[in-house]
Amino acid sequence: MKELHCFALAVAQAGDFIHCHSSLHNYRELYRRERDNLLQNEETQGQDPYQLAVYSTWRLSYEKLDNSARHFLQVCSCLHHEGISEEMFEKAALSQQNLEDSELQDKVTKLLGQLGKQDSHWSSWTFQKIVMRLSSHSLIEHDHQNHTYSIHPLVHHWSGTTMEGVQHDMQKLIITIIAISFSLKRNDEDIKYRRKLLKHITNSIASLKLADINPVVGAHIARIYAEAGHLTEMEALEVMIMEKRKRVLGNDHPDTLTSMECLAETYWSQSRWSEAEALYLVVLEKRKLVLGDEHLDTLESMGNLALTYWSQGRWKKAEALQVAVMEKTKRLLGEDHPDTLISMGSLAYTYRTLGHLDDAEALELVRLEKSKRLLGDDHPDTLIAMANLASTYRKRGCLEDAEALEVLVLEKSKQVLGDDHPRTLRAMSNLALTYWKQGCLQDAVTLQLVTMEKTKRALGDNHNYTLDNMANLVDTYRDQGRLEDAEVLGADLIEKMKRANGDDHPDTLKSMSSLPATYKDLGRLDDAGALEAMVEESRKRRDDS
Repeated sequence: MKELHCFALAVAQAGDFIHCHSSLHNYRELYRRERDNLLQNEETQGQDPYQLAVYSTWRLSYEKLDNSARHFLQVCSCLHHEGISEEMFEKAALSQQNLEDSELQDKVTKLLGQLGKQDSHWSSWTFQKIVMRLSSHSLIEHDHQNHTYSIHPLVHHWSGTTMEGVQHDMQKLIITIIAISFSLKRNDEDIKYRRKLLKHITNSIASLKLADINPVVGAHIARIYAEAGHLTEMEALEVMIMEKRKRVLGNDHPDTLTSMECLAETYWSQSRWSEAEALYLVVLEKRKLVLGDEHLDTLESMGNLALTYWSQGRWKKAEALQVAVMEKTKRLLGEDHPDTLISMGSLAYTYRTLGHLDDAEALELVRLEKSKRLLGDDHPDTLIAMANLASTYRKRGCLEDAEALEVLVLEKSKQVLGDDHPRTLRAMSNLALTYWKQGCLQDAVTLQLVTMEKTKRALGDNHNYTLDNMANLVDTYRDQGRLEDAEVLGADLIEKMKRANGDDHPDTLKSMSSLPATYKDLGRLDDAGALEAMVEESRKRRDDS
């Protein structure tokens, strides 16, 4: 029943086939391999009143539909079977997005014209008539609560079989329609809309090759992957886009530089600092040369490079760039512009790292107040501002203030971004660290274990978030007296830090500095001394360089 999604006609036909040919177990295995053949089999042998095969029944209905209804049913088969909205097609029809491919643009316009696009307008009446025709044949259902449509999973699969020879082209059109239906704005409404599209993207892109995807479309889809934390999929798209841009437009074209910067940002998100830095440096130099030192695109490149320096522990270099970016952005865009607020937050982050807590807190308070007023309490940028201020409170020892903010950030992140989003996991890790600072060790370790497993699954064993959480868990184990656990995890952490960041990175040295305390508690004084000497040598080597 689960395999057939409780579809009565399919269940009746399966019963007849099982009775005549097979055992229950054998039928299920056969169904998984030969679904299409079984569902179009008309040799029903039982006493059930259904006398036609499942596919034959739907085929009769399909043949009674006009072209517009047929095409919409095929469109639905390329999307996820639930959550299909008129809104997506209307937004796409009214979009002014230039696809840089006239043939693709014409095909998309023609398909949308069959569904309701009329010149520069959208006819909801035309779309609703199509839906009504499908509904009259029980091929589509309306979800009145969510104002969306769905088709039965078996109908969803079968309708794909009606596109013999053209399914690949239809999928290219559908992924394009999805992409042009949304803007890249950062307001709550646009973010929530983009989140609804992820399951449709996953379904429609599954059988396409990356080379088949238009670069403009790919850049839009990569944005949704970024917001969902799907970094591997995002990287594959961005590599494809960059290579196409280089080949078609040349290495110095603005669109090529934008694609390089997007890929560099993905490398940064994956803790691949050196690869990110190399791309950011190329982009920054080219933008300075072509656009000048104070162009907004140049300032964006400077900010991104500064963040990469920070991630590598090169904090003074990061600070110098971030001060310049913030002052120039204020002058060009004003103090309330979202880009100005982001630049303030980045500089505050570096101030906190360097121990300039008064400067960090002052900037973070201003940024948070402005973000709430301009973007709203639940906007992702506001949540980042709250999390950063909480981290400064924690570093100052204001643990109750830090905890109150972090609990709020975690709850809102779950609601806005989802339980497994990287920012939600970061919020969990921050709250666990505050619990540890408060001496609530069991609360800390419980949250840290959950966070570490989720982060490993979502981002990988060597991601910066995973390593940070491991380091915090080592400290908690040691304070709980679980010295053997602290030793094993601490040694594993050092090896992962070396692979991810290098032997002399500050985070690597910090993790190495933590392990000698565990060795001493275990009575292994020689091991502690040897590791301390190694750390000191690495720090001298770093200072000398």
